[in-house]
Amino acid sequence: MRKTAFYLILFGCVAFSAPACAATQAEEVLKAIVKIRALIPEGARTAAVLGTEREGHGILFDSKGHILTTGYLIVESERIEVTGSDGQKLPAAFVGYDHATGFGILRAEGLLNVEPMKFGRASELKEGDPVIVAGHGGLEAAIGARVVARREFTGYWEYILDQAIYTAPAYAQFAGAALIGPQGELLGIGSLFTQLTVPGLGLLPCNVFIPIDLLTPILDDLIATGRSKQPARPWLGVNAEETRHRVFITRITEGGPAEEAGLQADDLILTVNGKPVMGLSDFYRKVWEAGSAGTEIKLGILKGIEIKEISVRTGDRNRFLLMKPKKTI
Repeated sequence: MRKTAFYLILFGCVAFSAPACAATQAEEVLKAIVKIRALIPEGARTAAVLGTEREGHGILFDSKGHILTTGYLIVESERIEVTGSDGQKLPAAFVGYDHATGFGILRAEGLLNVEPMKFGRASELKEGDPVIVAGHGGLEAAIGARVVARREFTGYWEYILDQAIYTAPAYAQFAGAALIGPQGELLGIGSLFTQLTVPGLGLLPCNVFIPIDLLTPILDDLIATGRSKQPARPWLGVNAEETRHRVFITRITEGGPAEEAGLQADDLILTVNGKPVMGLSDFYRKVWEAGSAGTEIKLGILKGIEIKEISVRTGDRNRFLLMKPKKTI
């Protein structure tokens, strides 16, 4: 009874007079969440970092079998399988991936026979709002959570997410999990686990979700061509970290623009095209402001005790990765 009352509050719709009705509605909404299993060839660019076997969740969002997830689960996939709420397993095909947001789309090759989940408006979410975080598995795979922050998230892999949604408590199986609002609407896609400093509480374990609002402008492009029609951002092929506003390279992508230019792990980034770098997000934005992919930029680098200026011909990350539809399991 406690669980059904909980779902009455969150899926709660005043139109329902009994807790059982709310629980039934919740069960129907959660049926749109599938399990994703993706196999990636050993020679894929992302295999060393993300592995060759990846599992997570996805959300059916239309009658054509399109499923939304976090892109790192399916990027460079060779074979994909999805499992529906009834345990039915279906082959699926890679459709598209957007590096700027992190969204990935695949398509089930068969009917899942469930109602697609509707998109909501993440822009209306504010700190303190109650939400549900759910993976494949129905009510048992769902937890109640709250939004603990709406702020920028900067990733070490040349990634910035404006107005990211931070939720707590942390959900262990976060990859591709659904962030669901009180009317059963999809508000975000699970991306990662992190810790957030909260005044009076210290470090709070939480998840970061990609706001669903970012999908609308690029959805048609992703389905039609596999990528956004927006000009590709210049890509360096580095992992970087920030310490006291100083940016250090921690890893170089093999075969990427940075390696070709001679950049190395432990290099300290001082400037981009002569402009001082003040932190990781500032570094990325200065690179992106230089133009589209293929633009040459000049990086001021501290190597040991020597300052050097290195020219880097940036690349297009989409072309670098294996992003074509593959065979299915």
